[in-house]
Amino acid sequence: MMRWLIALGMAVLLSGCAAVTPQDYARETPKLDLSTYFNGKVDGWGMVQDRSGKVLRRMYVELDCKWNGNEGVLDESFQWSDGKTEKRVWRIRKDGDRYIGTAGDVIGEAKGEAAGNSLRWNYVLALPVDGSTYHMDMDDWMWMIDDKTMANRTTMSKLGVRVAEISIFFRKR
Repeated sequence: MMRWLIALGMAVLLSGCAAVTPQDYARETPKLDLSTYFNGKVDGWGMVQDRSGKVLRRMYVELDCKWNGNEGVLDESFQWSDGKTEKRVWRIRKDGDRYIGTAGDVIGEAKGEAAGNSLRWNYVLALPVDGSTYHMDMDDWMWMIDDKTMANRTTMSKLGVRVAEISIFFRKR
């Protein structure tokens, strides 16, 4: 009996360690399809927080997005609260519920999978800081809230240690 209770306890503990996947949202609506949502003009507002939760920077981002079949270009223009501006142009290829993307500051390819109202991207970002460039692991989640609104939450880490979190809320025009 004692072994059974220990085994049950271990199973409960280990089930808490299971990672969330896009498939956990497979039945949620509205369905997230990057080629539908990011087509045309989209506005976004967000912030970067450090490990303690302190807000480091705020941003407004304007996206101009175009798709030709399964190939898309997301042209992002960031305006940061410290007055700096930044540009990132994503080139994305859609293959069913999977997405592959590249951008000038992304090392290799971003790979993502969509299910239901969610999409999860993983990629390495070359982040310039004070004259040095750090390669940061990005775990990037998106969820459709309604047909015009999307939430985006990204965890930035280095060597498995969470360094910062980025939250953005997008609104399709």
